[in-house]
Amino acid sequence: MIRMLLEVENLKKYYPITGGFFKRKLGEVKAVDGVSFALKAGETLGLVGESGCGKSTAGRTILRLADPTDGRILFQGKDITGIKGDELRKTRRDMQMVFQDPYASLNPKMMVGDIIAEPIRNYEQRTKRELKDSVMELLDKVGLPGDAYYKYPHEFSGGQRQRIGIARSLALKPKLIVGDEPVSALDVSVQSQVLNLMQDLQEEFQLTYLFIAHDLSVVEHVSDRIGVMYLGRLAELADKEGLYKEPLHPYTQALLSAIPVPDPRRRKQRIVLSGDVPSPANPPGGCAFHPRCMHAKPECREIKPLLREVTPGHQVACHLYP
Repeated sequence: MIRMLLEVENLKKYYPITGGFFKRKLGEVKAVDGVSFALKAGETLGLVGESGCGKSTAGRTILRLADPTDGRILFQGKDITGIKGDELRKTRRDMQMVFQDPYASLNPKMMVGDIIAEPIRNYEQRTKRELKDSVMELLDKVGLPGDAYYKYPHEFSGGQRQRIGIARSLALKPKLIVGDEPVSALDVSVQSQVLNLMQDLQEEFQLTYLFIAHDLSVVEHVSDRIGVMYLGRLAELADKEGLYKEPLHPYTQALLSAIPVPDPRRRKQRIVLSGDVPSPANPPGGCAFHPRCMHAKPECREIKPLLREVTPGHQVACHLYP
């Protein structure tokens, strides 16, 4: 039986909209609106979609950096949806995050050695010598020189700063790492280096990744399976080969058609979507994508499609597939 490290069931995260003198609740922003998936140990699941689709909020909620509005989060078979205090602190040892901006996520007043050592200090009792040895080993693992220990974040390039962030996330030897667009702020020439590093570390440390991104070519490079999000919901979930070879959801088809292909003979006709992404504060009824879908039917405007398996391992939320 395949062991699931992470199981997310009907996860929702709503933010209240308030107004007036008494700050009354006027509505809510449905940032994540019923997302479900499972993640096997050692697997990489890519989560993609346009800006504002809720993918980063989903990642933060799974790590309990934000409290879920509804749904369940199971980590190693344990329900962590409502845990707090010491219990949450112990669980977070096995769940870490690599943030999008490698400069904003590092304390500019701390030396790199202290930044990487901080998680270890918070959880373990070690001598100064043992602590420094652990940090030096982590610096070596991420391809940084030993003298980086005594430097500050502003002395490094963007790619090097992200390596520092990766080293910090590895300090406690976690089981799950959520990468919140970890290479989107980097130069294209540096992105592949950081992605290859993360893959090497995954193999060495037996890591499981939830890799959040908006670049489908980046996700293809690192992921085993890919989930496509639209307006807080999963539109499609499939293994990498199945998604890129035969995308089923019209939104996924439009996204893939926008990927640049150097060879003119292999280019497909670009699918240009009409209109803008609806507001998550006032999402359309039925299928959230129907106002922009060229295949929309009357039932798409009225009935919310469920994410269901159409072919083995390939799930889609669309009324085109009964």
